[in-house]
Amino acid sequence: MPVTMPVTMPLTSMRISPDWPCQVKTPGSYDWERSAAKWLRELIPARYASYPALIRHPVLLARHAQIQVEQEIRVARTALQTARAELPTLGLPEAVIEHTIKMYAAEVLQLQHIARSVRAVSTALSRR
Repeated sequence: MPVTMPVTMPLTSMRISPDWPCQVKTPGSYDWERSAAKWLRELIPARYASYPALIRHPVLLARHAQIQVEQEIRVARTALQTARAELPTLGLPEAVIEHTIKMYAAEVLQLQHIARSVRAVSTALSRR
């Protein structure tokens, strides 16, 4: 009777970062690159999602997403740093200004987390 060996997927030696996005499958698993590309496309403006170079090259898509998120961090930080001085001139109530400052601070933290996630995915894509 012939002996059959089970078919196994090659495992990756890459350790998953705590910042690894839950929307992206584990590197080395079936279809993980497609899940990574789908997640990365959600981070960039829609008009870029159809560019053939970004569709065909997930590493390029990851680079663009990283630049996009870094710019969004800069925007949120600028908005946060200037809010206390500029928002009162718009006639906004103090409660709205305080809420807005908290919103920008939370957004900076969220964007920093996303930036770490993009770096983790980018690193995995470049090692494939």
